[in-house]
Amino acid sequence: MRRLTTAAAFMLAATAVLGAAGTAQARQGAETGTTASCSTAWGSGTKTGGPEYAKPLTAIKTSQDRCFDRMVFDTGGVTGKLGYHVSYVDAFHQDGSGDPIPVNGGAILQVFVSSPSYDPATMKPTYAGKPGRPLPGVNITGYKTFKDTRFGASFEGQTQIGLGVRAKLPFRVTQSGDKLIVDVAHSW
Repeated sequence: MRRLTTAAAFMLAATAVLGAAGTAQARQGAETGTTASCSTAWGSGTKTGGPEYAKPLTAIKTSQDRCFDRMVFDTGGVTGKLGYHVSYVDAFHQDGSGDPIPVNGGAILQVFVSSPSYDPATMKPTYAGKPGRPLPGVNITGYKTFKDTRFGASFEGQTQIGLGVRAKLPFRVTQSGDKLIVDVAHSW
């Protein structure tokens, strides 16, 4: 009986030690990005937001996260929710003219933001994008998901961007103050 109690106590202690080691290993994996803790529940279908217009677009910036690449559209002030339409397309065509614009990558994410790249009162540019050219001030070298950026147009109060990505990956669109944020996951 005494041997059974001693054996049971030993097994319980060994289980606790192994469990703690496994927890430490999982924690270390989460810190180094080796676990599957990144959410990909966003889907890859079309995402749209309210029709409201913002002040003119002033900047587009990108950054990298452990789980996704991010593009941020800075509108310099929003009156209500910013309108947008983001979807995967087979080919990227300039809004207004319909001219094709080549975009590198395994898939093309087309982004429309209800914010012109010019001041409607003066018609002076507020964001220096040129049709068919890479986005000014944006460097995506070394990004895991983003492969190319192209300015489409600023037409009828909205700006169009072509974002070349590695594959048709899940993405989400959120708004924070006067910024529209597009995150594209690194995996499914």
